[in-house]
Parts: sequence; structure tokens; C-alpha cells
Amino acid sequence: MSLASPVSSASALAVIAPDMAEVDTVIRERLASEVVLINQISHYIVSAGGKRIRPMLVLLFSRALGFEGREQHELAAVVEFIHTATLLHDDVVDESDLRRGRQTANALFGNAASVLVGDFLYSRAFQMMVSVDRMRVLQVLADATNTIAEGEVLQLMNMHDPDIDIPAYLKVIRYKTAKLFEASAQLGAVLAGAPSEVEERCAEYGRSLGTAFQLIDDLLDYEGNTAELGKNVGDDLREGKPTMPLLVAMQRGDDDERRFVREAIEQGSVERLPQIIEIVRKTGALEATREAARVEADRARRALEVLPLSPYREALLELCVRSVDRSS
Repeated sequence: MSLASPVSSASALAVIAPDMAEVDTVIRERLASEVVLINQISHYIVSAGGKRIRPMLVLLFSRALGFEGREQHELAAVVEFIHTATLLHDDVVDESDLRRGRQTANALFGNAASVLVGDFLYSRAFQMMVSVDRMRVLQVLADATNTIAEGEVLQLMNMHDPDIDIPAYLKVIRYKTAKLFEASAQLGAVLAGAPSEVEERCAEYGRSLGTAFQLIDDLLDYEGNTAELGKNVGDDLREGKPTMPLLVAMQRGDDDERRFVREAIEQGSVERLPQIIEIVRKTGALEATREAARVEADRARRALEVLPLSPYREALLELCVRSVDRSS
């Protein structure tokens, strides 16, 4: 089960470059507030960049299914606002101080301001949803934001618990990360008025791509470096998150290795991060995690068979490859 080799990063995704420029314009316009601190924090976090995959999915699926209209730019901005709001809240909960190579908003402006501006972005996103005036759009995004919140709470409950199994870990990913990918892809089908079976395949693509994306993120916490990741290596361990590399390492390690990893999760300590990295490498946990991501990416690829051939479908195929074969 292998995906095709990735094409040049300047090729397939270039088909939506004009649309992404329109989305950036919408984002700048909709961020405006009479409250100075909201403007400061909103622009700070959005200007940090990021991969913008979720807005891309709205655009690529709507275009692939023949839709043209301003609503796709509005909804692409909506999902980016929802994502940004979750980042602001996540960083407060996780006590993170580095994201995308810069200080987190909470480190710079304080926890209270970050939480409240996250609330502003959520509420602004819902104002924009209403402007599209489609009940199905509201249903998809309302369900997504509720599921994301459940995923956040599930992850909080799992912190420092080394007895979490892989299905429970994957449930957190499906709720917390993959759900917004799923909704983004689904919105493209909704805008295009696609049949329910096509909408479901689009949702399946987003769900699987989001899962693959998060699996690689969790892997990179033990394989990447701070400069490339734009966040501190070992943050997941410091926060006591039992991610797949650690869970597989405990399954495959000897008694001493298993005890060592368990204690690291329970204590949330990075003091012995080099030894933990050595264990996850020795047990093949990194390879197992990447293979799980490849399985998800291949499932996403198969879901694309419902779409007609087009440059937009090719771009979606490229995202499958890039979600797995990346170092940041």
C-alpha cells in the first residue's frame, strides 16, 4: 500500500493560489474589531502562517465539484478561524510557549487574553457561517465544533495515563484534529450541492487525512527538531500525552523499557527525553506510527475516486502524500 511520489510543491496546489489570496483578504477583513487587544492577538496568531490545509480542503473540494462563488472563500476563512481559536485555547491548556517558531499568544499576552480572543474568533466564525445562509453548513460546523470540544476534554482526561490503549488515543485524534479536516472537505461538497454519498466520501477523505496528519505530528515530537517543527521537541511528553510512539514502545519494549516510558508519561518529565527517543526508535515505534499514517492517507486517496478527474483532485492527492512525507 504505497502512495504515488509527490509532485513538485509548486505544481498541484498552485491551482488554488488565487483562491487562497481571496481567503487571506477575507481573513484580514473579518478580523477587524474596535477592541485593540483583539486586533493585536488575532493578527499575531494568524500572521504566524501555518499550512492552511483546512481552508485548502474547502476550496479544493468545492472547485473539484464545480462550485464557484464567494461562499467558498468565506467558509475557508471560517474553518481557519475555528482552527486558530482551538490553537489559542490549546496553548493555554498545554502551557505551551512556542508555536510556528514564535512565542505563543498566551506567553506573550497572557492566558486570559488568549482564551477570550479565542472566544472572539469562534463567535466571529459563527457570524460568518450565518451570512452564507445554508442550514447544512451550520449543521456541519456546529457538529464539528462540538466534537472538537469533546476531543479536547478526552485528551485532558487521558493526560499522564500510560494505560490508554491505541483505540482510545485514535478517538482523541478523530475528535480533536480530524473532525475539522472532515468538516472542511465536507463543506466543499455541501456548497456544490453534491449527493449525500459524494458528501460522505469527501468527509471520509478529510477524516483520514486529518488522522494521518496528527499521527505524523505525534511522531515528529520524537523524530524532529525544534527549528523545523517550530515548537519544542518533547512537548507531548512534557504534557504527559500518551501518543502512539509511546504506546507502541510500551507494547514492544522489555520490562525495563516499558517501566521507563510509563514513568515518563506519568511524571510528564523531559529530563530523560534522549533515552525515551532511543526506546521509541529501538522498538520500531516511529516506523509503526508512520505506517499507520500511510494507511490513513491511502484511505483518503481511495475516497477521491468519487471525484471527476481535474487539477483539483490531483492537488488533493498531493496532500495525501505530503501529509505523511514531511519533517515539520
